[in-house]
Amino acid sequence: MLSKYRETGDQELFGNLFNTYMHLVYGLCLKYFKNRDDSQDATMAIYEDISIKLLTTEVQHFKSWLYMVAKNHCLMELRKKNPEIHNDIFMESTEAVHLNDDKIELERDLEALEDCIEQLKLDQKDCVKRFFLEKKSYQQVNEETGIDLKKVKSHIQNGKRNLKMCLESKNVSR
Repeated sequence: MLSKYRETGDQELFGNLFNTYMHLVYGLCLKYFKNRDDSQDATMAIYEDISIKLLTTEVQHFKSWLYMVAKNHCLMELRKKNPEIHNDIFMESTEAVHLNDDKIELERDLEALEDCIEQLKLDQKDCVKRFFLEKKSYQQVNEETGIDLKKVKSHIQNGKRNLKMCLESKNVSR
């Protein structure tokens, strides 16, 4: 979606992409501003800002990049409102940086998992999603899909094996 937006500049495409993460941006703004109106204004300003930036900026991990842009926007707005605020107030400890690194790594792993799930055969993907993500039993998957119970078990087992191989090929070892 991101690369298509860069190619076409289609605002509807960008709107769909941003809407996926808008609640996170708003939550982050609310954390900094502690005010709904300011947070809504900031969210819309970030939307407008990144719709332009994305046309010229190469972004590998959109969610992580968006978090940093939103955070920086909030900090800059707070500094504008209160110039006496010093940068060291907003400095993060090294522990927080490591946490962010872990979050970024986890986000990459989850993106790889989503990609690998999409590469599964249709029946495997359907059974794996229902069993692992929706926490359904073999019997429930059987009833909902109409796939024979033995085939459900087989699709889940084969899907799990294929996911493991796919994730290993992407150097994901969790």
